[in-house]
Parts: sequence; structure tokens; C-alpha cells
Amino acid sequence: MLKTFNDTIQAVIDLTWPILVICSVVLISVRLSYIIKNKEKFVFYKELLMFTFIIYILCLFQIVTFQDDVSWSTNNFIPFREILRYNMGSRLFIKNVIGNMFLFLPYGLFTSLYLKNEKPYLTLFLTLLTSCAIETVQLIIGRVFDIDDIILNVLGGFLGYLIYYVIKRIWNKLPEALKSELFLNVLAVIILMFIITLI
Repeated sequence: MLKTFNDTIQAVIDLTWPILVICSVVLISVRLSYIIKNKEKFVFYKELLMFTFIIYILCLFQIVTFQDDVSWSTNNFIPFREILRYNMGSRLFIKNVIGNMFLFLPYGLFTSLYLKNEKPYLTLFLTLLTSCAIETVQLIIGRVFDIDDIILNVLGGFLGYLIYYVIKRIWNKLPEALKSELFLNVLAVIILMFIITLI
């Protein structure tokens, strides 16, 4: 399972790195220019969070619109038909079931964080709306529409909300020193360096 996950991450990087490099240069240069021109305060961890969300959306766009392995599949409008046909733990189960959930986990987390959701309903609605838009566009561009993907995406968005909910509860109990901008900026740098070493 770990090998399948690593292979999937590598495939995403191979697919998206050109758009990530170009968009990163554009995003960072425009955002820094805006901050300098308007004399806004630069808070590294907040900027990194927003940048990460935008990069995630770009990766999501690449993944759902440019895959070319759909010739074997057909449209599915019957809930759970595709989910139930995979053997639990198989490569296809991990890719299509677990993968579709984890694909939208960051979306649920980021939207909950950005909107400071106390209840999951708005996150679930936004995830449903986005997933339906993706599946409809895929149908229009000659890929396949799969109602099970929408179900799994919404479940992934809900898991993202749950992670946000747990983090928020822990956050409220932390001492003020661990909530300071300095500490969060240092923590963001450490996490960023760790991710860079993994790539």
C-alpha cells in the first residue's frame, strides 16, 4: 500500500511539475509585489497556507482533467456500483476508492480552515459542488462521469473537516507561546524544508 501511495505521489509530481513551477513563480512574484506596494505585513505561515491551497487546486485540476487511462471505463450513475466492484486492498481499490477520498481531504481541510467552520455542512456543500463540477466537466470533455467519485470526494472533504475540527480543539488548549507568529513561522519553515527534502 505504501509503495502504491509513493508511486501515485510520484506520478502526480511528474504530471504537474511544469504548471507548478510556472504558477509558483507567478503567484509568489505577484503576491510579494502586492505586499510591498501596499505595505502589508508579511506573515510567512499564512502566506504558505494560501500558496499551498492554490497549488493543491492546480494539482487537482491537472489530475482530474489530463489523465488518459479512462478508455476501459464507462459513465456510472448508480451509487456504489464502482466502489463495490473492487477487491478490498487491491491496487485498483487503493487508487480509485482511497485515492478519490484522499484527493479531496485537503479541500475539506483548507475550506474549513479558511471559513472557520464550526459545523461540517458548508464544507460538505462546497465539496459536493466542486466534485459535481469536476465530474460534469469530465463528461463534457470525453472522460467519464462517476457518481461514486462524487460520494468518495464528499467523504474525503468530510475527513478534511474532521481533521480541522480536531486541530482546532487541540489549538484552543495550546499555550499562547505556541500560537505566536514567530513560532508558527518557524514551524512552517521546518515543515517546508522537510517536504522539500522528500521531493
